[in-house]
Amino acid sequence: MVSAVMRLLRLVLAALVVLAVLAGPAAARTVHYGGEAVRVPAGWPVVRLAEHPRMCVRLDRRAVYLGRPGAAQRCPSRALGRRRAILVEPSTLHREAAASAVGALPETEAVTGSEDFTGLGFDACATPSSRTMAAWASSPYRAIGVYIGGVNRACSQPNLTPEWVGEQVGEGWHMIPTYVGLQAPTSSCGSCAALSSSPIQAKVQGAEAARDAVADAEAAGMGPGSPLYFDMESYTRTTSATRATLTFLSEWTIQLHALGYASGVYSSSSSGIADLAREFGATYTMPDNVWTANWNGARNALDAYLSADLWSEHQRIHQYSGGHDETYGRTTINIDNDYVEGATVGTRAAPPPLSVRQVASERGTVSLWVRCGWAEGEACPGRILLRTHAALPLLARAGAPRRVLRIGVAQRAFSLGGGRSHTFRLALDERGRALLARRGFLRVQLLVAIPGARVARAVRLSLSR
Repeated sequence: MVSAVMRLLRLVLAALVVLAVLAGPAAARTVHYGGEAVRVPAGWPVVRLAEHPRMCVRLDRRAVYLGRPGAAQRCPSRALGRRRAILVEPSTLHREAAASAVGALPETEAVTGSEDFTGLGFDACATPSSRTMAAWASSPYRAIGVYIGGVNRACSQPNLTPEWVGEQVGEGWHMIPTYVGLQAPTSSCGSCAALSSSPIQAKVQGAEAARDAVADAEAAGMGPGSPLYFDMESYTRTTSATRATLTFLSEWTIQLHALGYASGVYSSSSSGIADLAREFGATYTMPDNVWTANWNGARNALDAYLSADLWSEHQRIHQYSGGHDETYGRTTINIDNDYVEGATVGTRAAPPPLSVRQVASERGTVSLWVRCGWAEGEACPGRILLRTHAALPLLARAGAPRRVLRIGVAQRAFSLGGGRSHTFRLALDERGRALLARRGFLRVQLLVAIPGARVARAVRLSLSR
């Protein structure tokens, strides 16, 4: 009883903190951020994300978010609804300048094709960071649902990039890309944008949704052959609502096939799945895969609304539990649970020979995660360098000639087994420490190399962190 009271008290306190963060004056006003002037509607809160890096950027809420969404947002798994928020991010010009500091990096190759997977999975509103995914390698899950787009997608996705998708697929994760588009005319989601009750218009909207979903998938590095699942939340089954919804989903599948993608539909067992099962073999084009929402706790692909002969060839996913927190590797995510016996985004034939991520700096040190993609059992030698530009000699007399050269300020050798990874920590040498002390900050190029492959990153070191 005491623990229950304490949990309730913590929830109340957490709610008060969020309200305090979001509190703002009722009158309409103008706020300035990054050279932009933003008119804030009356009553809308303004959140500066730099001050609240774990804040969930909810696109379905009336709020103005200033800054870049954090990589470790704490979002509820069940958030959805039409896009209402205003998100003002730093200028893309600054990002382009930072990216060009070390030179252009090679494009990430898209993951293509579909792969049947059987096992446990989870879905979360905000795509977890690479660091979180690495921590969750100790979990029983090997499939993850990611929300790639749609007018009713509620959470921002700063982590969902082609690099992230390639990394996670290379690490053995199976992707379930999900698109949260227009909902049924009688949807249980009162805040969601709904499709037309007219079958003629619903058909047009279904084709538009498929084209938009493919564009979102391509932007995330998921190429042709990948399965794309439409999230159709539960709805009240009426004659007109069922007809419009099935027409919409039929056109979704037709258009996806025309664009080279496989189709899937997520819905409640008692509404969307029941309607699909009842009309199987009739006039509608059926999805290639179904994802049933039935929170009965059963870790299998069975469903009372689906007979054994429907979607029976590894074409089902079962969401068996709703939103709750789980923790692995000391990292917590709010998730739904899934049993997967269906199509996921395909795997690469082989991982890249060298992967570098989770690069972080603290004062005079740089930490980084390195993985060698060589075959298991092979020895993978490599070297890590930190380089910067400096005027030499460093301690020249006043008026003495000096030349600006690129110099090394830290280095170390390493050896990994094929397929193995390790987090390294590299400290500045004496010359690098002197430069950092003199300038207060230091821009360096991080270079990681093994025979036949190299990766470069721009890193900024500062005395203040």
